Amino acid sequence: MADISYYVAIPFSEDDEGSVVTGTAEEFQSASTAIRRAETLSRTAGVIGAVAFTRSGDPMTGDFKDAMVLKTFGSVPTDLSGL
Repeated sequence: MADISYYVAIPFSEDDEGSVVTGTAEEFQSASTAIRRAETLSRTAGVIGAVAFTRSGDPMTGDFKDAMVLKTFGSVPTDLSGL
């Protein structure tokens, strides 16, 4: 099977101790839609920032390339290697 690209937006907030918490990831059909959604999420009450990223790979084999950040908004963690 050919590689498939996923486009994702994820918001970030802070818990009661001030630690950054990852919100629910949302998948989109295009990079531009993921970027627009991340920008909207970053302006939501309680959200400190959001990121839009893409990841490509073969879902049949589970072989995926590292995520590539498309755009960040607001305050996001510096280490996004877990995406």
